[in-house]
Amino acid sequence: MDGRVVVLGSGFAGLWAALGAARRLDELGRPQGSVEITVISRQPYHDIRVRNYEPDLTPCRIPLQQLLDPVGVGHIAADVTGIDAAAATVSTADGGVYGYDRLVLAVGSSVVKPDIPGLAEFGYDVDTYAGASRLQTHLRALSTREPDPATATAVVVGAGLTGIEIASELPTMLSDALGPGVTPRVILVDRNAHVGSDMGESARPVIEEALAANKVEAITGVGVGAVDDRSVTLSSGEVIDAATVVWCAGMRANPLTEQLDVPRDRLGRLPVDDYLRVEGVERVFAAGDVAAAKMDDEHLSVMSCQHGRPMGRYAGHNVISDLLGAPMLSLRIPWYCTVLDLGPAGAVYTEGWDRKVVSRGAQAKATKRVINGQRIYPPLTGDPADLLAAAAPVVQDPPAYGQ
Repeated sequence: MDGRVVVLGSGFAGLWAALGAARRLDELGRPQGSVEITVISRQPYHDIRVRNYEPDLTPCRIPLQQLLDPVGVGHIAADVTGIDAAAATVSTADGGVYGYDRLVLAVGSSVVKPDIPGLAEFGYDVDTYAGASRLQTHLRALSTREPDPATATAVVVGAGLTGIEIASELPTMLSDALGPGVTPRVILVDRNAHVGSDMGESARPVIEEALAANKVEAITGVGVGAVDDRSVTLSSGEVIDAATVVWCAGMRANPLTEQLDVPRDRLGRLPVDDYLRVEGVERVFAAGDVAAAKMDDEHLSVMSCQHGRPMGRYAGHNVISDLLGAPMLSLRIPWYCTVLDLGPAGAVYTEGWDRKVVSRGAQAKATKRVINGQRIYPPLTGDPADLLAAAAPVVQDPPAYGQ
């Protein structure tokens, strides 16, 4: 055997790093098993995390066995708790210790839940499949309660992309749960002066118009002071009767990044070079939400599948190349876009880092459906050739719009 590659994480970056490594091994004419490639992740699934705001979670989880077994990649379902870069080992909560010759850290990010009274006990999120499932179970259970104002009201905290998307879906989700005769109320709360503050001036009017059409209220310039099972207390002192609180404010890289002795950015991400190698740490690559990679000379990667998927593919290609002494490929992505789902009001598609609106409404919604339902999925045929082909280290063109 020529070595061991361990990939931590099975999200967008982790899955594609594993498939990219298998592809590069095949491309170099090495048989399966000549390099042992193993994914270690908490769950034996690849979760389509960016769809967790949708009412139907059925398409959001794919068994890893279906994606990894055909190309000879192993999987260990375990919670990684430690990385010892000097010893080249990782440890897991069940006592396992796994050595590596090369490591790809792709453990993603999580929503930051501050120590607000009641939030941990009564708050919900759509950060994970489990979190989104818990929210939907809660919404269905509302039908057994008295249809008073608190039962019919949901507060979404954080008016970034995820907050806007779940807030846009909640009126319908609440209506479906509570039945006819109950008018749902959804309130979007954010400390910033405007909703969608990261989306730029061009997109803001589109977002505000869509929220109004979806009957989503916005309260800006305030935070949350406390949560209980029937209300939310804002930093202004206002109390909102609400039985549902969805927290979508702030993301941070997995704390495993803290175990590598290198500086991290304000999001906890590791600095990587153009080959996705962690700067200052031998034999370790990083991809996805744990890595701060240059997309061009001015912009770093963002925490999104748009960047996580190609970062994973290139990291997988390069980790095998580095191990076997073959040429590596540098990653730069010369374009950036955002397609934000606005529920019944459609979507908004922006291009460029200044987020200029190029499509909106039903037209943008059609693009969003293609992205969510097709573009971000791995092949589901189980055919090794399909999986390896999809893992090629290339940067896709932007999603089509206006067609």
